[in-house]
Amino acid sequence: MKKLINDPARYVDESLDGLTLAFPSLVRDGAAGRVVRRAEGMTEGKVGIASGGGFGHLPLFTGYVGRGLIDTCAIGNVFEGPNIDSCIDAIRLADGGRGVLRLYGNYGGDRMNFDMAGEVLEDEGIRCTTVLGTDDIASGGPGEIGRRRGVAGLIYAYKTAGAAAEAGADLEEVTRIAAKAVAATRTIGVGLAPCRLPSAAKPSFELAEDEIEMGIGIHGEPGIWRDRLRPADAIADEMVDRLLADLPAQSGGEASVLVNGLGATPLEELFILYRRIRSRFDQAGLTIAHPLVGNYVTSMEMQGASVSLFHLDEELKALLRAPAECAFWRVD
Repeated sequence: MKKLINDPARYVDESLDGLTLAFPSLVRDGAAGRVVRRAEGMTEGKVGIASGGGFGHLPLFTGYVGRGLIDTCAIGNVFEGPNIDSCIDAIRLADGGRGVLRLYGNYGGDRMNFDMAGEVLEDEGIRCTTVLGTDDIASGGPGEIGRRRGVAGLIYAYKTAGAAAEAGADLEEVTRIAAKAVAATRTIGVGLAPCRLPSAAKPSFELAEDEIEMGIGIHGEPGIWRDRLRPADAIADEMVDRLLADLPAQSGGEASVLVNGLGATPLEELFILYRRIRSRFDQAGLTIAHPLVGNYVTSMEMQGASVSLFHLDEELKALLRAPAECAFWRVD
């Protein structure tokens, strides 16, 4: 694998420099420069939303800082959670005087550092709440929601909670919306080829040329099974079957579907998957509103895809359709 890099130790910072130069709506901030925030600063009187996670998943997490989405993002090294100081900076910079929702994926290091940061800032008078993304159905059964990782479906919580905050909702309401969105979201992924971290001499895991792994995590965490490559329709069918077998309690007849590329999958192949997925959901009587196809949450140059199903009611549908704008996603 070849990479367009200089010093691996500078990979994250040089990439963030380029990102903020390319998108002037974003600014690096914090003591170590490992927080990205909205360039206009925090709106006084608005509930803030702070997120964070390891680098290497663009557009997640950093790319969703913007109007109607999240306000700040703490950034760790590649596939490593942000340190406590960056978490403190991100929360403090997201404070507009009405409290801050910490909204991020369910990973141990992220939880620990954001929790400790929240304790520090509570002593300063900044009120915080937490909602964790737990949409990955491969990482825990229906009775083990608290064990599930947060993956591509986290963007639906960003969008709906961000819309509520932009509309002036208080901290309790923004938190409720984020938790409701997480509870309404399910994701399953499939991996075809690994990625390699900038500082590593070999890929992060191994898959034979003719193998795939169903249920793989966005850091290469083990999935449900590993077997020979199958036609796209067969892969899509299993992903749909698993999503339909894990419906949330509040699911109805309408949903948004995200067919997400993990970094090295051509858009053409994502559309082949979406074609089959849409047909299967139509057959199941599920109406698809606001479909999304593209690279929304990646894993460096991992080849593969994930499918997220976001079950909608009228409240969530209105928030999903509310205006929003960031470097990588615009809703008019």
